[in-house]
Amino acid sequence: MELTPEGWNKDKKRRSMPNTYTQLYIQFVFAVKYRESLIRKEWKDELYKYITGIIQNNKSKMLAINGMPDHIHILISYKPTIAIPDLIKDIKLASGSWINDNKLVPRRFNWQQGYGAFSYRLRDIDEICRYIQNQEEHHRKGTFKEEYIELLNDFAIAHDEKYLFDFFDELYSTPAELERSS
Repeated sequence: MELTPEGWNKDKKRRSMPNTYTQLYIQFVFAVKYRESLIRKEWKDELYKYITGIIQNNKSKMLAINGMPDHIHILISYKPTIAIPDLIKDIKLASGSWINDNKLVPRRFNWQQGYGAFSYRLRDIDEICRYIQNQEEHHRKGTFKEEYIELLNDFAIAHDEKYLFDFFDELYSTPAELERSS
C-alpha cells in the first residue's frame, strides 16, 4: 500500500495508526508541612475520597490510599495524560484547599514540598496495597522517616537526608515556636 505524506493511501482511506499502551503503577508518598500530625481519623476518609476524585479526574485509577496523621501513601494505576509533578501539584493544592475551606485544622493546612514516587510491577500490586492499608500497624514498628529512607534505599534513589521532608522536632522545640513562625 502506497501512502501519501498526509497519511492517506491512494484509495483515499486513512491508514490505521498504532495505539499507545501503558501499564504504570506508582506509589506517591508525601507529608504534611513540618510533619505535623494534622490528618484526623474523623475526616481522613473524606479527604481520601476527595483525593480519589482528583486522581480519577486526571484519568488515573486509585488502587490504595491511606496514611498517618503526618503523611499519606497513594497507589495509582497511572495514565500518562498529565505529568507526575503536575498531578502531585493538583492533589496537594486541591486537597489542601479542601481541608482549609472546611476548617478541619486550627490553622492553615499545607502539604510539605516534595514527594516520593515509586513504580511497581503488576505482580507487586496486591502486596503494596496491603502495605498501604496497614499503615497504622506498620508505624507501630517504625517511624515515617525510617520508612521513607527505606523506600529510597530499596529503589536505589540517591538522596541526602538533609533534603528529606522537614521534621517538626528538628525545626522547632515547641508547637508555640511553630505558631510564631507561621
